[in-house]
Amino acid sequence: MIDWAHVAELYADFGADGFTEVLDVFTSEVTDGLGQLESAQTPDQHRVAFHFLKGAALNLGIQDIAALCATGEANAADAKICGAAKEQVLILFPSRCAVLAQQWRQRVSAIQ
Repeated sequence: MIDWAHVAELYADFGADGFTEVLDVFTSEVTDGLGQLESAQTPDQHRVAFHFLKGAALNLGIQDIAALCATGEANAADAKICGAAKEQVLILFPSRCAVLAQQWRQRVSAIQ
């Protein structure tokens, strides 16, 4: 779930051009972070990747992904299995990014 009010606040802070740039950087960083998560083998590698992706999700208001990442991060920190969270994040985060990219203009204008 995307917090569209948060997205609208970011848009207000950065303006149209700045927000587009934020989205471009966000997409690039998330792609890299998902690659790190996918290749993670150790609990520490998982923890670091989940932590990074959690921060990225929170920055753009993607609450459900942030919660999944927090669960994965906590499990990895305790050396517990985090495969379910990893699988969900790898599947769901790209789709949330696509929704954000496709709908932000419409959603922001509806809020303002």
